[in-house]
Amino acid sequence: MKPGSAMKKRFWKDVAVQTTSDGLYTIYLDSRPVRNPQTKVPLSIPPSKPHLATAIALEWDLLTSAQQALRAHLIPLTSIASRAHDLAMQDASAASSKPASESTALHQSRTIRDDIIMTLIPYLDTDTLLCWAPPPPKEADSTMTVVPSLRDLQARVAEPIISYLATSIWPGVQLNPSLDEGSIFPAQQPQETKDIIRGWMTGLNAWELVGLERTVLAGKSLCVGARLLCEWGESFADVRQAIGSGSSPGAQRFGIEEAAQACSLEVMWQTRRWGEVEDTHDVDKEDLRSQFGSAVLVASGTSQT
Repeated sequence: MKPGSAMKKRFWKDVAVQTTSDGLYTIYLDSRPVRNPQTKVPLSIPPSKPHLATAIALEWDLLTSAQQALRAHLIPLTSIASRAHDLAMQDASAASSKPASESTALHQSRTIRDDIIMTLIPYLDTDTLLCWAPPPPKEADSTMTVVPSLRDLQARVAEPIISYLATSIWPGVQLNPSLDEGSIFPAQQPQETKDIIRGWMTGLNAWELVGLERTVLAGKSLCVGARLLCEWGESFADVRQAIGSGSSPGAQRFGIEEAAQACSLEVMWQTRRWGEVEDTHDVDKEDLRSQFGSAVLVASGTSQT
């Protein structure tokens, strides 16, 4: 057999989801469990996330070779679930009482969680949802003016999301447009706002925090990521029930499509005016929705508590 030829073949025939004695879901390739690439332990999915387990199994069933499993973009759900699995195990280690001499796992848990939060907080100052275009000049030729203007469209989409977050998730926070009229440098959000949001992220469970991370990195918007998480996150069911559909500002359904549009308004506005670049704009559009979809799957669940 030539070197590397085994990687070109699919060494498994069947993919199945099995339940452990603890109620966790494990994905099996014939008799081999899918393992976390970092820890090498079998990847386990919480009992409240059967849809995620099934989607990961389908992801592996679509692979035609073992070599494809080395490409993260072909197994995005496995990748994000493995990251959440790492953080969940380290959070559990941090919660357990251990002597200081055995605190390596605890230290790593704090580092991973803190690193995620430290990465996401700066997005507030350049948040896609809060970066609005300047208004069109008053003396502009009316035949060249697009109605509504990009700024009007951005404000129309952003205001309900900001209202929802400032009312129901981060009560009283101040979220300001990052770009003043005519400015090219983003204005920083108030430190109090950052502190409140940092504390909120600290309280998220591992699966929701990793889902938020995926959304923010893909859409460049912490506000949109938080809004999507609140719509689909498992632990936010009571918040959704208390708000009720349509009874609170911005409480209308907010799904993958709404989140993708909120993060892509400028591109959408420009392509409607000037046209779309084939194999660029269309690919980016689908990739963004794929990233948001994986975040929704990892954060959502069947539990209502």
